[in-house]
Amino acid sequence: MAVIKTTEKGVKLLARLMRAEAEGDGKLGMLLVGNTGVNRVLSNCLDFTNLGTIREMVFQSPGGFEAVQKGYFYQAARQQDIKLARKVISGKQYRPATNALWFFRPSGNCPSQWFGQLNAGRFKSHCFYAPLESECPRVY
Repeated sequence: MAVIKTTEKGVKLLARLMRAEAEGDGKLGMLLVGNTGVNRVLSNCLDFTNLGTIREMVFQSPGGFEAVQKGYFYQAARQQDIKLARKVISGKQYRPATNALWFFRPSGNCPSQWFGQLNAGRFKSHCFYAPLESECPRVY
């Protein structure tokens, strides 16, 4: 069962985002980005209030994703990407993005905090950051 409601267009949009942000980090990297996106729709806290759909999450501005804002969000979702998107929409979670709302690609080591949020871990090129449970209980 899905943890967020969506349409087929929403699934494909999330798949495109996952590919654009983390294709170079492989399937697990893409799943981690997907977890972060689903968490943003679920959270209704901090920078992510009133995001009720995948579309609103993907195109949020300010606070959205670099791929969307810097123009490399143009590739169509492939069947393998859609399959990965369905996994995270169905509630599958992958560490370190289990509770993450943010990620970024630093030039060096992951800072222990990023804009006041705690480092949840790193996978390949991306560092993931999660809020405190008391700040965003819906992602825990």
